[in-house]
Amino acid sequence: MTNLENKKIGFIGTGKMGEALIRGILQARLVPHSRIYASDMDTLKLQSLEKDHKINTCRDNCASVTSSDIIIIAVKPQIIPDVLKEIRNSIKDQLIISIAAGVPIETFENALPAGTKVIRVMPNIAATVKEAASAISPGSAVSKEDISIASEIFNAVGRSVILPERLMDAVTGLSGSGPAYIFMIIEALADGGVHEGLDRNTAKLLAAQTVLGAAKMVLADSTHTAELKDMVTSPGGTTIRGIRVMEEKGVRVAMMNAVIAACERSRELGKKT
Repeated sequence: MTNLENKKIGFIGTGKMGEALIRGILQARLVPHSRIYASDMDTLKLQSLEKDHKINTCRDNCASVTSSDIIIIAVKPQIIPDVLKEIRNSIKDQLIISIAAGVPIETFENALPAGTKVIRVMPNIAATVKEAASAISPGSAVSKEDISIASEIFNAVGRSVILPERLMDAVTGLSGSGPAYIFMIIEALADGGVHEGLDRNTAKLLAAQTVLGAAKMVLADSTHTAELKDMVTSPGGTTIRGIRVMEEKGVRVAMMNAVIAACERSRELGKKT
């Protein structure tokens, strides 16, 4: 039996992440479309969601809140204070799940009635293809069942981990920003293929599939990535020649520093909320 049995889910904000979650929830059959509610200022977007997914839509955030047991807040961080002020009096015993980057749980707990259950989640853009990496951090009033509910929702669009909130900046720097790093790597691999005579579409397909395949091998078992690398690296062969160049150019440390820099920026932005 699912933890979402007979639950109603409301969305405040229906951008790319919000719609990806709606689609994932429906495709996983966690709840039927009749038990999903969504509010947004964008009337055309709501009409599109109603047409495509047959869910309940409205422009009134409070209506979504009062109709739902679980509220997923998927709006831009800068408008979170206004949203919380608007819905405060409509909160009874709902579980609040926020995917607003950089906004701490404390902001929600201070703005909403005492004892409100708040969970903060950091997913990434790969939720749009059901391959998100999501980190889930529970607030002070959250139960084990609430955490299971959040895990069930975000596992519908990828994989999730439970982490203390103090590690959320690290998650932002790694998996939150990570897809952009990987897009650059795919583009660079494809450029190399084009340089050697492949047409652009073929090079892009081979590069993307190579990254996908390598990722699946990493996730398939507990083999260390160094061992997986050695599986491809024959003595005196082509791969070790390429790896030597990558090491000479500092690719490894560049990737590490990218994660660290993004993490530091996440901390800076968090102080401004």
